[in-house]
Amino acid sequence: MTTAPGGDATAAPPAALAGLGLSFGYPDSAPVFAGLDVHIAPGEVVGVLGPNGGGKTTLLRLLSGSLTPGEGEIRLSGEPVRRGRRALAELRRSVQLVFQDPDDQLFSASVTQDVSFGPLNLGLDTDAARERVAWALEALEITDLAEQPTHLLSYGQRKRVVLAGALAMRPSVLVLDEPTAGLDPEGVESLVETLEGLRAAGTTLVVSTHDVDLAWRWADTVLLLDRGRLASGPAREILADPALLAAARLRPPWAPATDRALRAAGLLPPGAPGPATPEEVQRLLDEADGARG
Repeated sequence: MTTAPGGDATAAPPAALAGLGLSFGYPDSAPVFAGLDVHIAPGEVVGVLGPNGGGKTTLLRLLSGSLTPGEGEIRLSGEPVRRGRRALAELRRSVQLVFQDPDDQLFSASVTQDVSFGPLNLGLDTDAARERVAWALEALEITDLAEQPTHLLSYGQRKRVVLAGALAMRPSVLVLDEPTAGLDPEGVESLVETLEGLRAAGTTLVVSTHDVDLAWRWADTVLLLDRGRLASGPAREILADPALLAAARLRPPWAPATDRALRAAGLLPPGAPGPATPEEVQRLLDEADGARG
């Protein structure tokens, strides 16, 4: 999944994304943000975490151009995004937002029609759009759904179709609002594997989630929000701080406590990386049982 049809890269060149001095409020409510600064390095996975109502979705919509800040600016690859229809259209080509509920974005009768909508609106000819659609469906492992009516798809299938539609635009940055919400464990792992392939190909991923364990094992950096920035930095540094997590009304991830218990039991040598998944913990326990046997 490193090249697209015709040998093009799967995405535009990796891009940095930033919001500087962002202030925003909805009518008849207190401001969500005032003077918020956010910096996202190219090619990284950024986890955005915080309580409900803390501003995660608002931030994602500001970064992707779906909302306009009252004050401050969005920068893409260091360049300010000017206000105006043409500038916002250019931003949305490079930064694609995928909503939590796929039904908020599905509107065509069939999967192919839905995924092809964006490329055709870019002005691509039919053959070029068809190649992008075929590539995106293959990348999301839903080629067999190409002619299916969208209203007959499962929730997880609809999530993948919406993501394929975003991917067909070849964005530099994918902004995902709770992408694993509503998926069963197998669906979560399958989707994360797909997204990891996109990251490996250079796509920057900005992912809001309540899943602290997922952020611990997958994100490079995290941003904790509660109507303002509580903290940002390396995922395993921020998420190992109980005070910060309590301020964000989040529970601690299980991995750090498990890591300490395994080391105390002598099951992990000094310097060895700790387990990030339950499967890795089970493997270590099985190996210990085998050694004792």
